[in-house]
Amino acid sequence: MQGVGFRPWVWQLARALKLRGSVRNDARGVLIEIWGDSEKLNQFVDHLEQGTPPLSRIESIECSPLVAGQNIPADFIIASSRGGDVRTGVASDATTCSECLSEIFDPHDRRYAYPFTNCTHCGPRLSIVREIPYDRANTSMADFPMCPSCQVEYEDPSNRRFHAQPNACADCGPRVWLEKGSGDRLALEGEGVIRKAAELIGEGRILAIKGIGGIHLACDAANESAVDELRRRKKRYHKAFALMARDLEMISRYARVDPTAAASLSDPAAPIVIMSSQGQGETLASGISPGQNSYGFMLPYTPLHHLLMALLDEPVVLTSGNLSDEPQCISNAEARDKLGGIADFLLLHDRDIVTRLDDSVMRLSAGRPRILRRARGYAPQPISLPPGFNGSRKVLAMGAELKNTFCLLGEGRAVLSQHLGDLENASVFREYQRMLEHYQRLYDFEPDLIVVDKHPDYLSAQLGRRLAEERGLPLIETQHHHAHMAACMAEHQLPADTEPVLGLILDGLGYGDDGSIWGGEFLLGDYQEYRRLASFSPVPMPGGAMAIREPWRNCFAHLAAALGWEQVESAYSDLELIQFLKTRPLANLRKMLDKGINSPPASSAGRLFDAVAAAVGLCRERITFEGQAAIELEALSEAYVDDFRSAGYPVDTGGKHLNWAPLWEALLNDLQRGRAPGVIGARFHNGFVAAVSEITAALCSDYLVNTVVLGGGVFQNRLLLEGVSRQLRQQGFAVFAPQRLPANDGGLSLGQVVIGCQR
Repeated sequence: MQGVGFRPWVWQLARALKLRGSVRNDARGVLIEIWGDSEKLNQFVDHLEQGTPPLSRIESIECSPLVAGQNIPADFIIASSRGGDVRTGVASDATTCSECLSEIFDPHDRRYAYPFTNCTHCGPRLSIVREIPYDRANTSMADFPMCPSCQVEYEDPSNRRFHAQPNACADCGPRVWLEKGSGDRLALEGEGVIRKAAELIGEGRILAIKGIGGIHLACDAANESAVDELRRRKKRYHKAFALMARDLEMISRYARVDPTAAASLSDPAAPIVIMSSQGQGETLASGISPGQNSYGFMLPYTPLHHLLMALLDEPVVLTSGNLSDEPQCISNAEARDKLGGIADFLLLHDRDIVTRLDDSVMRLSAGRPRILRRARGYAPQPISLPPGFNGSRKVLAMGAELKNTFCLLGEGRAVLSQHLGDLENASVFREYQRMLEHYQRLYDFEPDLIVVDKHPDYLSAQLGRRLAEERGLPLIETQHHHAHMAACMAEHQLPADTEPVLGLILDGLGYGDDGSIWGGEFLLGDYQEYRRLASFSPVPMPGGAMAIREPWRNCFAHLAAALGWEQVESAYSDLELIQFLKTRPLANLRKMLDKGINSPPASSAGRLFDAVAAAVGLCRERITFEGQAAIELEALSEAYVDDFRSAGYPVDTGGKHLNWAPLWEALLNDLQRGRAPGVIGARFHNGFVAAVSEITAALCSDYLVNTVVLGGGVFQNRLLLEGVSRQLRQQGFAVFAPQRLPANDGGLSLGQVVIGCQR
């Protein structure tokens, strides 16, 4: 990686050992030419991996003797970079380091209260890079020539700002200001700007704040009316808001911060970490995370955020600066145009954001932090391929439709893009295409193979097919759930020649080999091939995509498929659920189901969770964001799961299709008895876990498999992941689940890449 302070570290180490030579960037990475006696040379190599700068990462060290007769330098120097094909990577943006933090809060330091302080250990990287090599002229800092004091730091190898491309101070760097939503700028400068912003938040105002990878909307998280007004203006009615707090102590007032959560929050990536909000004593505005038992907190990760939060006594909402479903705003003009009607004031600056970066999101599950959204702080860190993949081909994988990422493979490393969003939104698809071009330019990447999802209507797949045709490149289509399985295998470094594993893949939908919608799949396979051994019983989705948005449709379809609607209506006519369903246009739906009109059959785990949520009264009529019904069902069930672990609903696991009829009959009987919705949810979760674990274990036994791979967005459900993992491990199986990559479609492109390599 360039710009992480590695060459100065090498320079300091070589000088300490009194060795001569040079260190430079070249086409392959970092090249060190060094002379000295063998003992000190060995010490040098041994020490190379110790005490390296926090953002650096050594993938390999290759040593070879220098050719005799070369001129030996009189000292050890940092030499100019050599030309050649670009192969060094771009570093991720990183949270403010402790040294820079000390400076901005030291009244005697020249960077006191300067909101763009950084060094080689921290600050913007991917978000400001336009081209490679990573030199100031190729970043959005090109418009800010360094003052003499900053230039001296930049040229001194012993200074931690040596070759820190965003290096700046108040005399030469970017500046921050406040303006009203109407566009009028306030007559304030420097520290006064941030102090006024804090006052406005304390008064209940909504602010747009330009950060490192995008613009956020902020308000006082303890102010009910401010939070409700932000929801109304942003048109984001139910999805949880992210929060920022000053420090771990402030977070612990509202959420359960165990050592694992504390470590994740304090990581240089500074992700949002979702933690339980139960039993902490203090609460925030009820509109922060409706229907959930958790808060998603992050710590300040730029000097601007640190300076602002130091002036506030409560956490702030810090949510994407956009209208719902649109990409986050990144430019000042875009903020004025799109956010001027949402924010009362805009806290802006004049450093351009080149690459949009959403905040990364993490959740603690099954004892480990697991990434739900991989973006700022993690992208574009390369992922090493497992043993056996030589990486000789250059592969471009286009990803999926929702929660899209794409992946570039070359030199034995996979570079996964940041989370880009749902391509069904036209503005997100435009951003996807822009980022695809940007990454190919940054990495000087020309693919010789393109991999897409089999789904004929995915925009990413359509674009990939067009690119392959235009460039005369081979194209490989991958099945959605096989790609989920392969992604998890690759993340956990299962070798290329791994014997077949059992993949339990549960999600909302994916295009099946038979043209139907899959989503509850038991696959036997490796990186190249797979067989579908079993699945959930397919149930029609009346209205197609409408059934995703209106869970009552899935509830009706599941009841009709499992028990027959006439029987349900007759036996349970007094239930509020049945009375509600009878107010819907069931005659039309039954005709659609009988004739197969716009009612595609789906073996979808996600739709089953929607149906059960609707049965207990959650999100019955409509959801406002993907996964809302399942998320609220999990939260409702959480308190009861342990009490009803042995009382899960029965499921028929006797055939190749899991039959949910016994589950639905038991659930309806519980509704008749007046059981609490949380108890019904817990019994559903426990029955579901027992059923999928039972059939997985049976298939492993039948096919002599000992390794189980989990994947798909449904495994973001903590109760499900922990329950299935526990039951399978207790039976002696090796279980792998996504951790550093999302279980949802955000990790799918890595699976596409490794499948493409093998084929």
